Parts: sequence; structure tokens; C-alpha cells
Amino acid sequence: MSEKKQVHVMRQAIRWGDMDAFGHVNNTVYFRYMESGRIAFLEHAAGDVEIKDEGPVLVTAHCTFIRQLKYPGEIEIRTFAGPAGRSSFEVTHEIRMVDAEGKADVVAAEGGGKVVWIDFAAEKSVPLPARLREILPAA
Repeated sequence: MSEKKQVHVMRQAIRWGDMDAFGHVNNTVYFRYMESGRIAFLEHAAGDVEIKDEGPVLVTAHCTFIRQLKYPGEIEIRTFAGPAGRSSFEVTHEIRMVDAEGKADVVAAEGGGKVVWIDFAAEKSVPLPARLREILPAA
């Protein structure tokens, strides 16, 4: 299995609207949390790359739910990336609960997916931008 590298960390509040009728964060919202981490990483990594004619598309997604999250609260989203292929790379996330002391030691969920860089008009994959490739771990 290839090596993954932590590439981004962010924190965000759990919102009241993230909860469902059972009083915990709805399972679909975990994918939004991972999306927030992935997009923040890509904005940082791609920086000056203009996402107009080409850009990232998530082609697979998965999540393992370990612990419930509830409002009010705060989470930390740790984003990890695998080595670059020609046009794609694997991304994984840990969603961690932040405790009263500000520590994020407890993993609530793990997930990720595969990101492919595509030409939007042609709907075909294209090589990853050099700036993004430089940040990803070596194969």
C-alpha cells in the first residue's frame, strides 16, 4: 500500500442543522465535512491554478462511522493524500471530535475517495497541475 501524507488540517463548528431527528449529526453531513477539508486543501494546493476549464472531480467516496457527533461541538478534519497518478490521487480524512481542552484525539469517522482532474468540456481526465503534484507524496 502506498504512503499517505497529511496535507491539511482544519476545524469547524458542528451546526444545529447538521443534526437529524435522532439528535446526532446525520450520516450524509460527514461527507460534507470531508468535502470541506478536501476543498480547503485543494484551494491551498492548487492556489493560482484557475479552476475554470479543468479541475477536480470526486469519483468515489466512502465513510466509516465510528462515533456519534452532536451539537454543540467542534470537529477537526485531517486530510491525507496519496501519491499522484497521471490525473488522479487518493484522499482520506479523519473527522475528530475536539474536547473541552481543545484536543482532537478521538476519531469519530474516517473516509475518503479518489480525486480525478478533468477537462470539463471534454469530460476526460487530464494531467494533475504541477503545483498540486509537488505537494502530493512520492509514489
